[in-house]
Amino acid sequence: MCGICGIVSSAGLPDLAVLRRMMGRLEHRGPDGNGYYRDRRAALGHTRLAIIDTSGGAQPLCNEDGTVWVTFNGEIFNYVELREELTGLGHSFRTRSDTEVVVHAFQQWGTGCFRRFNGQWALALWDSVEQRLTLSRDRVGVRPLYVREHAGRVSFASEVKALFADPAVPRAIDRKGLDQIFTYWAPVAPRTAFEGIEELPPGHVRTYDNSGTAT
Repeated sequence: MCGICGIVSSAGLPDLAVLRRMMGRLEHRGPDGNGYYRDRRAALGHTRLAIIDTSGGAQPLCNEDGTVWVTFNGEIFNYVELREELTGLGHSFRTRSDTEVVVHAFQQWGTGCFRRFNGQWALALWDSVEQRLTLSRDRVGVRPLYVREHAGRVSFASEVKALFADPAVPRAIDRKGLDQIFTYWAPVAPRTAFEGIEELPPGHVRTYDNSGTAT
C-alpha cells in the first residue's frame, strides 16, 4: 500500500506546497519514503511502502530521458516476464522494480500496456513531451484512485482527504452518494460521497490532453 497524488494544471505551475500537504495526508500509506516531481504543468507525489527493490524503486520514477514519469500504487505480478520481453525489445532498466516496468511498458505499448498487466494498481503517468496525463486502475478496483476536475485543473489521490488538503477544493456532501452508502454500503464508482470528487471506476483508463480535457 503506497500513496499517490498529483496536480496537473493548464493554467500554470502547480503549487508545490499544496502537493506536499497532499502527500502528508497519505504518509500512513507509505512510511518508508516519499518523493515528488514537478514541471511547469504537472506535480506528482508519492509516499512509499517499500516491497519490491527496496533500495532502488523510489518514486516518482521516470524513463531514461526523463520525459515520462509515474507515481504508482500496487504490484504487477508478472513484471519479471514483462521486463524480459521489454529488454528483448531494446529497453534498458536501472532498477529491479515493477514500477520501472510500468514506465517502459507504457512507452512500448501505450495504454494497451494495461491489458498486459496481471496485478492490482492505481497509477498516474505524465508525458511531459505530449503534456498528457494518464490515469489507470486495476480491473477489480483493489487500489483506490479519486479525481477532481475543475477549470482545466486535474487533481488525483489515493484518498479523498488528500484532495481536501487543497483549500481550493470545496467540502460538500453529494446526496446521491450518501444515499448509495445507506443502500449499498458504499457509493458506486464513479460517484463518491463528496460533490465534485469522483472515483475512477475499476478497469478504467482516462487520459487528459494538454487542455485538461478527458478522453
